[in-house]
Amino acid sequence: MALTCSFLAAPPAAGAQPPKKVPRIGVLWPYSPTVASPFAEAFRQGLRGLGYVEGQNIALEERWAEGRLDRLPSAAAELVRLNVDAIVTASTPAVQAAQQATRTIPIVMTLVSDPVESGLIASLARPAGNVTGLSLMHPEISGKRLQLLKEIIPKVSRVAVLGNPSDPSNPPLLRETKGAARALGVQLQLVEVRGPTEFDGAFSVMTRARAGALVVLPSAIFQNERRRIVDLAAKSRLPAVYAWREAVDAGGLMSYGASVLDIFRRAAVYVDKILKGAKPADLPVEQPTRFELVINMKTAKALGLTIPQSVLISADQVIR
Repeated sequence: MALTCSFLAAPPAAGAQPPKKVPRIGVLWPYSPTVASPFAEAFRQGLRGLGYVEGQNIALEERWAEGRLDRLPSAAAELVRLNVDAIVTASTPAVQAAQQATRTIPIVMTLVSDPVESGLIASLARPAGNVTGLSLMHPEISGKRLQLLKEIIPKVSRVAVLGNPSDPSNPPLLRETKGAARALGVQLQLVEVRGPTEFDGAFSVMTRARAGALVVLPSAIFQNERRRIVDLAAKSRLPAVYAWREAVDAGGLMSYGASVLDIFRRAAVYVDKILKGAKPADLPVEQPTRFELVINMKTAKALGLTIPQSVLISADQVIR
């Protein structure tokens, strides 16, 4: 008995190491779990490519706002209370909510149009503070979407713009779109939507004003409700251009923008660098170098549109 007790009480071997702490990453989604699912999988793919195995050497804590931007602050605060090692965010409102919740936990932003103008960072090269990540660079290409519509529908003179005044990313996008409209001789009709209950009324306004086409500005709410927007555009017989290809996969006419899936795969690189000791303030913000044009020919046919060969040649993918 004495031998047994002394064995149990023996100190651990000198070479024994305590188990390593598994880093926890918070992910703040402005979308529903269903809408966020392909983006979450792309992020996980990026992590796996860097050697991270969920449940073994990394853990994810996901929170979803279900398209309700007013839910983001409480979700961000919950992640901060969990003392996660970093927070990955999607959209400007989500970054703002995370930034208001913490100035110390590193924040990796994605799907942000202009982080400098939005006041999220000091500069792209040296962000300062606790925020870094990837910018969509939307303002510079917002006018291109209107130009593509004009190429497809040369006679269009009035184009509706669906925007969300609650989303701080929309003003620079709208400014660029207005500049393109002046150059193309197109009259814009701004239609604002702040929440899911306002879409039906918004499309009724477009129809009464006899809009000939539609530009959908990127917003977390619009991404979350993309199928509904696509269905309403089809019902209203409005050719529409979007910032994300997911809307075209859902039946929308056309999209032009950076790949959202690629952006989330790249977000894993920032998480990896932060977990290895890098400071967000020292990590330059990455901008996309490639933008993809996706066209849905089935939708074009349903709308009675003939897509010019010049546009089809420049398309990255044509859905038939």
